[in-house]
Amino acid sequence: MSVATPSGGTASGPSHARRIVLLRHAKADWSDTSDHDRPLAERGRKDAPAVGRMLARSGFSFDQALCSTASRTRETWKLAVSELPQRPRTVYEDRLYEASLGEIIALLNETPDDVRELLVIGHNPGVHGTADALAGEVEGDLLARMSRSGFPTSAFAVIEFTGSWKAVEHGVGRLTGFWTPHD
Repeated sequence: MSVATPSGGTASGPSHARRIVLLRHAKADWSDTSDHDRPLAERGRKDAPAVGRMLARSGFSFDQALCSTASRTRETWKLAVSELPQRPRTVYEDRLYEASLGEIIALLNETPDDVRELLVIGHNPGVHGTADALAGEVEGDLLARMSRSGFPTSAFAVIEFTGSWKAVEHGVGRLTGFWTPHD
């Protein structure tokens, strides 16, 4: 399992170290509802708390969570956050549903600079594309592992960067962690 442990300290200015965790929602059921309203499948309801436990064990201290309004992302977040020692401020964002790489970067650019660690709960291909695009540097074989896995449901990638959220763009960060429920 490859997940970086957060460093201590606080961030209040634009030049501080920051962390983005990009989480793909847990496995969804294929029901007769609209895509936006699809609930989690049984496997998703088991994997989502495991994601929360892994995030908690890794020592993340999220200042904010940005979650798509789709049922499967909200349900993933509800089950995962119950495993965290502290609930971060949560923003449910319509624009994350089916968001492209460019749309996700635009949302990241809107993040307040008092946020040091941000969790984004979204959908593929946007989540995978964003992790891939932001990773200008990579620790070890993480990028190869992320590419081989195809960024499955309940997987998350950890990107670290220095600077303001307004400066987030292609290649700005370092991929320091990647985890799937199968790790």
